Amino acid sequence: MARGDHTVKSYDEELKQLHEDILRMGGIAESQFASAMQAISKRDADMAAETVRNDNKIDELNHVVDQRVVNMLALRQPMASDLREIVSSLKIAVDIERIGDYSANIAKRAIAMAELRPIKPISGIPRMGLLVQRLIKDVLDSYHNRDAEKAMKVWARDEEVDDMYNSLFRETLTYMMEDPRNITPCTHLLFIAKNIERIGDHATNIAETVYFVVHGSRIDVSRPKGDSSSFIVLTPEDRGAGPIKGKLES
Repeated sequence: MARGDHTVKSYDEELKQLHEDILRMGGIAESQFASAMQAISKRDADMAAETVRNDNKIDELNHVVDQRVVNMLALRQPMASDLREIVSSLKIAVDIERIGDYSANIAKRAIAMAELRPIKPISGIPRMGLLVQRLIKDVLDSYHNRDAEKAMKVWARDEEVDDMYNSLFRETLTYMMEDPRNITPCTHLLFIAKNIERIGDHATNIAETVYFVVHGSRIDVSRPKGDSSSFIVLTPEDRGAGPIKGKLES
Protein backbone atom coordinates (compact mmCIF):
# COMPACT_ATOMS: atom_id res chain seq x y z
CA MET A 1 0.00 0.00 0.00
CA ALA A 2 1.57 3.31 -1.04
CA ARG A 3 1.97 6.29 1.23
CA GLY A 4 -1.29 8.25 1.22
CA ASP A 5 -3.53 5.20 0.60
CA HIS A 6 -4.31 4.18 4.18
CA THR A 7 -7.87 4.07 5.46
CA VAL A 8 -6.84 5.90 8.64
CA LYS A 9 -5.68 9.31 7.46
CA SER A 10 -3.83 10.05 10.69
CA TYR A 11 -1.56 7.10 9.84
CA ASP A 12 -0.68 8.75 6.54
CA GLU A 13 0.12 11.95 8.39
CA GLU A 14 2.40 10.09 10.80
CA LEU A 15 4.29 8.45 7.93
CA LYS A 16 4.59 11.80 6.19
CA GLN A 17 5.87 13.47 9.35
CA LEU A 18 8.44 10.72 9.88
CA HIS A 19 9.65 11.19 6.30
CA GLU A 20 9.89 14.95 6.82
CA ASP A 21 11.77 14.54 10.11
CA ILE A 22 14.39 12.41 8.37
CA LEU A 23 14.75 14.96 5.57
CA ARG A 24 15.05 17.77 8.12
CA MET A 25 17.78 15.86 9.93
CA GLY A 26 19.55 15.25 6.65
CA GLY A 27 19.31 18.90 5.64
CA ILE A 28 20.88 20.04 8.91
CA ALA A 29 23.64 17.43 8.63
CA GLU A 30 24.34 18.50 5.05
CA SER A 31 24.56 22.13 6.16
CA GLN A 32 26.78 21.22 9.12
CA PHE A 33 29.24 19.39 6.92
CA ALA A 34 29.33 22.27 4.41
CA SER A 35 30.01 24.73 7.24
CA ALA A 36 32.81 22.58 8.64
CA MET A 37 34.45 22.41 5.22
CA GLN A 38 34.14 26.18 4.74
CA ALA A 39 35.69 26.74 8.16
CA ILE A 40 38.72 24.74 7.06
CA SER A 41 39.09 26.52 3.71
CA LYS A 42 38.62 29.99 5.22
CA ARG A 43 40.54 29.22 8.42
CA ASP A 44 37.50 30.56 10.27
CA ALA A 45 37.52 29.45 13.89
CA ASP A 46 34.27 31.27 14.68
CA MET A 47 32.39 29.42 11.92
CA ALA A 48 33.88 26.15 13.13
CA ALA A 49 32.79 26.84 16.72
CA GLU A 50 29.25 27.62 15.57
CA THR A 51 29.18 24.32 13.68
CA VAL A 52 30.15 22.45 16.84
CA ARG A 53 27.43 24.19 18.85
CA ASN A 54 24.76 23.34 16.28
CA ASP A 55 25.40 19.61 16.48
CA ASN A 56 22.75 19.24 19.19
CA LYS A 57 20.01 20.13 16.65
CA ILE A 58 20.58 16.82 14.88
CA ASP A 59 20.67 14.94 18.18
CA GLU A 60 17.32 16.43 19.19
CA LEU A 61 15.69 15.45 15.91
CA ASN A 62 17.16 11.95 16.20
CA HIS A 63 15.37 11.61 19.55
CA VAL A 64 12.12 12.79 17.93
CA VAL A 65 12.48 10.15 15.20
CA ASP A 66 13.16 7.44 17.79
CA GLN A 67 10.02 8.31 19.72
CA ARG A 68 7.90 8.56 16.58
CA VAL A 69 9.03 5.14 15.37
CA VAL A 70 8.40 3.50 18.75
CA ASN A 71 4.89 4.97 18.87
CA MET A 72 4.07 3.88 15.32
CA LEU A 73 5.30 0.34 15.90
CA ALA A 74 3.27 0.06 19.08
CA LEU A 75 0.05 1.69 17.89
CA ARG A 76 -0.09 1.01 14.14
CA GLN A 77 1.47 -2.47 13.90
CA PRO A 78 2.75 -1.74 10.37
CA MET A 79 3.29 -4.45 7.77
CA ALA A 80 5.11 -4.95 4.46
CA SER A 81 6.44 -1.75 2.88
CA ASP A 82 5.24 0.40 5.78
CA LEU A 83 7.21 -1.71 8.23
CA ARG A 84 10.31 -1.50 6.03
CA GLU A 85 10.06 2.26 5.81
CA ILE A 86 9.44 2.83 9.50
CA VAL A 87 12.21 0.51 10.72
CA SER A 88 14.61 1.80 8.05
CA SER A 89 13.99 5.34 9.29
CA LEU A 90 15.76 4.37 12.50
CA LYS A 91 18.81 3.21 10.58
CA ILE A 92 18.90 6.29 8.36
CA ALA A 93 18.53 8.58 11.39
CA VAL A 94 21.52 6.90 13.04
CA ASP A 95 23.65 7.38 9.92
CA ILE A 96 22.61 11.04 9.67
CA GLU A 97 23.38 11.55 13.36
CA ARG A 98 26.87 10.12 12.79
CA ILE A 99 27.38 12.44 9.82
CA GLY A 100 26.59 15.30 12.18
CA ASP A 101 29.05 13.99 14.77
CA TYR A 102 31.85 13.65 12.21
CA SER A 103 31.10 17.15 10.91
CA ALA A 104 31.47 18.48 14.46
CA ASN A 105 34.77 16.60 14.77
CA ILE A 106 35.99 18.22 11.55
CA ALA A 107 34.96 21.63 12.87
CA LYS A 108 36.93 21.05 16.08
CA ARG A 109 40.01 20.27 14.00
CA ALA A 110 39.34 23.40 11.92
CA ILE A 111 39.55 25.47 15.11
CA ALA A 112 42.98 24.01 15.83
CA MET A 113 44.10 24.39 12.19
CA ALA A 114 43.22 28.10 12.21
CA GLU A 115 45.99 28.64 14.77
CA LEU A 116 48.65 26.83 12.73
CA ARG A 117 50.57 27.81 9.62
CA PRO A 118 48.98 26.71 6.32
CA ILE A 119 50.44 23.63 4.67
CA LYS A 120 50.13 22.40 1.10
CA PRO A 121 48.22 19.09 1.61
CA ILE A 122 45.19 21.05 2.79
CA SER A 123 44.35 21.70 -0.88
CA GLY A 124 43.15 18.10 -1.25
CA ILE A 125 40.67 18.38 1.62
CA PRO A 126 38.16 20.67 -0.13
CA ARG A 127 38.10 18.40 -3.21
CA MET A 128 37.37 15.37 -1.07
CA GLY A 129 34.79 17.33 0.91
CA LEU A 130 33.01 18.50 -2.25
CA LEU A 131 32.66 14.93 -3.47
CA VAL A 132 31.16 13.81 -0.15
CA GLN A 133 28.82 16.82 -0.08
CA ARG A 134 27.44 15.64 -3.43
CA LEU A 135 27.00 12.13 -2.07
CA ILE A 136 25.02 13.44 0.91
CA LYS A 137 22.78 15.56 -1.31
CA ASP A 138 22.20 12.77 -3.81
CA VAL A 139 21.42 10.13 -1.21
CA LEU A 140 18.93 12.42 0.55
CA ASP A 141 17.30 13.08 -2.82
CA SER A 142 17.12 9.33 -3.43
CA TYR A 143 15.42 8.86 -0.04
CA HIS A 144 12.93 11.64 -0.69
CA ASN A 145 12.00 10.31 -4.13
CA ARG A 146 12.36 6.59 -3.34
CA ASP A 147 14.89 6.45 -6.16
CA ALA A 148 16.81 3.18 -5.81
CA GLU A 149 18.76 3.80 -9.01
CA LYS A 150 20.14 7.08 -7.71
CA ALA A 151 20.93 5.41 -4.38
CA MET A 152 22.95 2.77 -6.24
CA LYS A 153 24.98 5.49 -7.96
CA VAL A 154 25.86 6.94 -4.57
CA TRP A 155 26.75 3.47 -3.33
CA ALA A 156 29.13 2.91 -6.26
CA ARG A 157 30.91 6.26 -5.80
CA ASP A 158 32.15 5.41 -2.30
CA GLU A 159 35.24 3.87 -3.86
CA GLU A 160 36.12 7.25 -5.37
CA VAL A 161 36.10 8.77 -1.87
CA ASP A 162 38.43 6.02 -0.66
CA ASP A 163 40.83 6.63 -3.53
CA MET A 164 41.01 10.34 -2.70
CA TYR A 165 41.59 9.50 0.96
CA ASN A 166 44.45 7.12 0.11
CA SER A 167 46.11 9.75 -2.07
CA LEU A 168 45.82 12.42 0.60
CA PHE A 169 47.06 9.99 3.25
CA ARG A 170 50.25 9.27 1.27
CA GLU A 171 50.83 12.93 0.51
CA THR A 172 50.38 13.97 4.13
CA LEU A 173 52.80 11.32 5.40
CA THR A 174 55.53 12.54 3.07
CA TYR A 175 55.14 16.11 4.33
CA MET A 176 55.43 14.86 7.89
CA MET A 177 58.64 13.04 7.02
CA GLU A 178 60.13 16.01 5.19
CA ASP A 179 59.77 18.50 8.04
CA PRO A 180 58.96 17.77 11.71
CA ARG A 181 57.17 21.14 11.88
CA ASN A 182 54.51 19.64 9.62
CA ILE A 183 53.67 16.83 12.02
CA THR A 184 51.06 18.68 14.10
CA PRO A 185 49.09 20.28 11.22
CA CYS A 186 49.35 17.11 9.14
CA THR A 187 48.04 15.02 12.02
CA HIS A 188 44.98 17.26 12.16
CA LEU A 189 44.61 16.87 8.38
CA LEU A 190 44.72 13.10 8.64
CA PHE A 191 41.93 13.12 11.23
CA ILE A 192 39.89 15.51 9.07
CA ALA A 193 40.36 13.32 5.99
CA LYS A 194 39.37 10.20 7.91
CA ASN A 195 36.23 11.90 9.21
CA ILE A 196 35.29 12.92 5.68
CA GLU A 197 35.85 9.35 4.50
CA ARG A 198 33.63 8.03 7.29
CA ILE A 199 30.88 10.49 6.33
CA GLY A 200 31.07 9.02 2.84
CA ASP A 201 30.61 5.57 4.36
CA HIS A 202 27.47 6.69 6.19
CA ALA A 203 26.07 8.21 2.99
CA THR A 204 26.65 4.81 1.41
CA ASN A 205 24.86 3.12 4.32
CA ILE A 206 21.85 5.33 3.68
CA ALA A 207 21.96 4.40 -0.02
CA GLU A 208 21.81 0.72 0.92
CA THR A 209 18.84 1.37 3.20
CA VAL A 210 16.99 3.31 0.48
CA TYR A 211 17.51 0.38 -1.87
CA PHE A 212 16.05 -1.95 0.76
CA VAL A 213 13.04 0.29 1.36
CA VAL A 214 12.24 0.38 -2.36
CA HIS A 215 12.93 -3.26 -3.27
CA GLY A 216 12.55 -5.15 0.01
CA SER A 217 15.93 -6.83 -0.49
CA ARG A 218 19.58 -6.06 0.13
CA ILE A 219 22.06 -5.10 -2.57
CA ASP A 220 23.40 -8.47 -3.67
CA VAL A 221 27.00 -7.43 -4.41
CA SER A 222 29.79 -6.43 -2.06
CA ARG A 223 30.36 -2.77 -1.45
CA PRO A 224 33.34 -1.42 -3.42
CA LYS A 225 36.03 -0.40 -0.93
CA GLY A 226 39.29 1.28 -1.80
CA ASP A 227 40.68 2.38 1.57
CA SER A 228 44.19 0.91 1.63
CA SER A 229 45.69 3.41 4.09
CA SER A 230 46.21 0.65 6.68
CA PHE A 231 48.76 -0.96 4.35
CA ILE A 232 50.69 2.15 3.30
CA VAL A 233 54.31 2.21 4.46
CA LEU A 234 56.71 5.06 3.74
CA THR A 235 60.36 4.19 4.17
CA PRO A 236 63.23 6.57 5.06
CA GLU A 237 64.22 6.47 1.37
CA ASP A 238 60.93 8.15 0.53
CA ARG A 239 61.96 11.26 2.47
CA GLY A 240 61.90 14.16 0.05
CA ALA A 241 60.69 11.96 -2.81
CA GLY A 242 57.53 14.00 -3.38
CA PRO A 243 53.93 13.87 -2.23
CA ILE A 244 52.74 10.88 -4.24
CA LYS A 245 55.45 8.33 -3.60
CA GLY A 246 54.74 5.48 -1.20
CA LYS A 247 54.69 1.71 -0.93
CA LEU A 248 51.95 -0.78 -0.23
CA GLU A 249 52.76 -3.80 1.88
CA SER A 250 52.03 -7.04 0.07
